[in-house]
Amino acid sequence: MTSIVAAILILIVIAGVALYNRLIRSRNRVDTAWSDIDVQLQRRHDLIPRLVAAVDQYAKYERATLEAVTELRSEAMRVADVRARGKAEEKLSAGVERIIALAESYPDLKANENFMGLQNELVETENYLQFARRYYNGSVRDYNTMTESVPSNLIAGWFGFTAREFFQKSSDEAANVPLVKLGTVE
Repeated sequence: MTSIVAAILILIVIAGVALYNRLIRSRNRVDTAWSDIDVQLQRRHDLIPRLVAAVDQYAKYERATLEAVTELRSEAMRVADVRARGKAEEKLSAGVERIIALAESYPDLKANENFMGLQNELVETENYLQFARRYYNGSVRDYNTMTESVPSNLIAGWFGFTAREFFQKSSDEAANVPLVKLGTVE
């Protein structure tokens, strides 16, 4: 009888260790996915001053728009909370869209190779960011499922694993992403 109880206890401990290790792997996947998002956001943040400078050469009287985007970039870089960062990045996307829309008023700017290159890099970065966001949100979904479902929620509770927030923008996100075709701006 005691050997059966001991075997059951050993199986419970082994299952607990296995669940703990799965939680660790899942949490690390979420952290890695966030790092991928952070890299793409930093890349976008690095492109924005160059884009602002290119537009500034052509659109001197659009100073308020350029300054607003510069301030939005600074704000987005300061925010650490996932939900607040999503809102800040959404505002920044809208600001970048306004800058790109300025090109319509300046045919010389639309024809500028530097501007077109920056515009293409920005579109590429937005695409990478979208993929990174999907991967992160999928990792968060899997991790949160483990922290909330039985029996892994018991291990999660004992060891302080807490749910993570998704990195989402509002449903208007598509309207705030610059839509660019090679050679033209929409």
